[in-house]
Amino acid sequence: MKTSFIKYGRKDNRDLCEITLVNDHGMVVKVLNYGATLEKVLLNGENMILSLKSPADYSRERNFLGGTVGRIAGRVREGQWKHGQEIHQLPLNDGENHIHGGIGTDMQVWNFRSSCDGKTAKVDLTLFDPDGHNGYPGNLKLHACYELDNENTLHYSLEAVSDKLTIFNPVNHTYFNLGDRAENLDLQMNADYYLPVDETGLPDRGMEKVEGTAFDFKQKKRVGDALHSNDAQIKLRNGLDHPFILNGNLPNAVLSSNKHKLTVTTNAPALVLYAGNHFDHTGIPDNIGQYDGLTFEAQCPPAEDNDLGQITLLPNEKFKRTVDWKFE
Repeated sequence: MKTSFIKYGRKDNRDLCEITLVNDHGMVVKVLNYGATLEKVLLNGENMILSLKSPADYSRERNFLGGTVGRIAGRVREGQWKHGQEIHQLPLNDGENHIHGGIGTDMQVWNFRSSCDGKTAKVDLTLFDPDGHNGYPGNLKLHACYELDNENTLHYSLEAVSDKLTIFNPVNHTYFNLGDRAENLDLQMNADYYLPVDETGLPDRGMEKVEGTAFDFKQKKRVGDALHSNDAQIKLRNGLDHPFILNGNLPNAVLSSNKHKLTVTTNAPALVLYAGNHFDHTGIPDNIGQYDGLTFEAQCPPAEDNDLGQITLLPNEKFKRTVDWKFE
């Protein structure tokens, strides 16, 4: 087990660093303190996730690749949160809706400390997000941790606490490809229901059964079979861009190629799957194309309206999200 880091730049008068975690089997994980971002996962030298060409590229344009996205990942309809008789208005940065926290936590420089012992190599990252930033109430302290063990499992956790009533629904936004393209991979997921969405990407009719649809991954099937189906929901979003409600059976999801397997386990109630529908080999991520990677966004599913009770934090209530990614 070992850890190291290098400084590769500066932003907002802060050092930008790339932290490296290595286990005893030679598995390598690279994390950026910009956005508490998972940059690379190298198994036998092969990258298991989508990455930009250099660490410096991540702060040049917001692409969400591997970032810790908050305070809210996903959309809030009309940017409104109703609690009691009050309506709190967030900035509208996605047409008529609010998305991905505004200038979110994935766009900020976090403090970090790396450490290792005989069992794990890890990096702890912390961020203070002040009251009123991006329109969110409450001084919020966040603590993200990436911890690599000798079973080739990367443990990710995010803890937070606010001094005011607020809303919080963050996510790690890593795109997995297992050294291939996502549409070529097989997926099995323990989800009986998914949430259909409207033109803006927000749910609009409650849960629907996956059985008999393109969204049925209860038995292992090729991701590309769903992406290239004639399902109206797939056509509407140009691919997978939907919340799946987990049924509690473990593991939550298994993604596999001819050579590798990823097992995903989380304490979140849902996984939002997004297949990089918008990537087209242009701009800063010009090394990435459509359907090259697949996210497992472990979070509470987006709400249909402004009742955001599921993601409301009381003052001093502790939030904790955990996700384990086991690579074989």
